[in-house]
Amino acid sequence: MPLFVNYNGQVLPADTTLITVNNRAFKYGDGLFESMRLINGTLKFSDLHANRVQMGMKALKLEGYSLLDSWFLKEKAEELAVWNKTKHGRLRFTVFRDSDGLYTPTENKSAWCLELVPDDFSGYRLNQKGLIMDVYTEMLKPVNFLSNYKTCNSLNYVMAGLYKTEHRLDDVFLLNQQGFLCETISSNVFVWYQDHLYTPALSEGCVAGIMRQVVINLCVDRGIPVTEAQINPDILHQAEEVFITNASRGIQWVIGYGIKRYFNGLSKTLIDELNKVV
Repeated sequence: MPLFVNYNGQVLPADTTLITVNNRAFKYGDGLFESMRLINGTLKFSDLHANRVQMGMKALKLEGYSLLDSWFLKEKAEELAVWNKTKHGRLRFTVFRDSDGLYTPTENKSAWCLELVPDDFSGYRLNQKGLIMDVYTEMLKPVNFLSNYKTCNSLNYVMAGLYKTEHRLDDVFLLNQQGFLCETISSNVFVWYQDHLYTPALSEGCVAGIMRQVVINLCVDRGIPVTEAQINPDILHQAEEVFITNASRGIQWVIGYGIKRYFNGLSKTLIDELNKVV
């Protein structure tokens, strides 16, 4: 079935040529994106996604952020779902600077594109087979005021992805510039250690993940102790459980890091609680 995208308010076939070589996202990675989840024809956690889009646009000094609110994202996502004849899928919303110039743009107006990849999942499902992971050390993630956003400058993650493929892994842990645990290629990290859940603090340079915040809220509401902290990667050798989160897949449990093996009891509990709120 042909797929459709929404480019600046115009619904077009997904294979339509939309950008030129002068596009700043192509030339300089000058933009950001949001990964989102459509379930039963509805965009989930639209308030959190809209807030991160708007905050990221402010950080990049992109104009028009006030228009891209929760209502806008929900309307466009649900409209695109109708065009693509699906109720479930993964959405990507990309915003970029629509301007001329070299490194220095001539203006700060923005443009956007919304994509949808349909699937058959009506909720979040815990992976049946646990992930095998390792720590990626060839490139450390810098910590700055853009670190918490999903910008179009993604070479750190691309190189980590190549490492993952080369070593036949399911994902890799990324470290920040100080060598502390940060995130994975496309997810946030949670570590269950001595009856307490830990996740890298935003000050450690991880993306401010939507599912990360949802899981933290679930834990707080249910009395599960959770702390945002600076985490030495050595904890991965002692932890009882490790799982990763993102808005597209929800929660995925990790079974192995080196010779270490993990349980998935908390992951199962949290995925059940997550599906109650979606």
